[in-house]
Amino acid sequence: MDIKTATALRRLRLVSAPEAVSFLLLLVCSVLKRTTDFNAVPVMGAVHGVLFILYVIFWADAWNRAKWSKKTAALYFVLSVLPTGGFFAERKLKREAEDAVIASRARQEGTVNA
Repeated sequence: MDIKTATALRRLRLVSAPEAVSFLLLLVCSVLKRTTDFNAVPVMGAVHGVLFILYVIFWADAWNRAKWSKKTAALYFVLSVLPTGGFFAERKLKREAEDAVIASRARQEGTVNA
């Protein structure tokens, strides 16, 4: 994996958890808006919107650089629209990065011919 691909995956991973948290907070704010006088939906909506747009931009970049299959790309996109999906995406991306590092080290040591 080259440095640009690793960077694209890292960016996606770093934005996925905050995007998931903002989605959950937006849901909580929506409930509070309807049950109390507290209305933070405009603020949380804007925060979540910016994080979601960043996620989609970073997702597209990672898809392009990592040469994911359509199935993998669709999985990461679907995870972005589920309330807790960003946490699962972050965990899966972390494992993918660790596996790439292990494979790279194995190739450098001549253990694997890949």
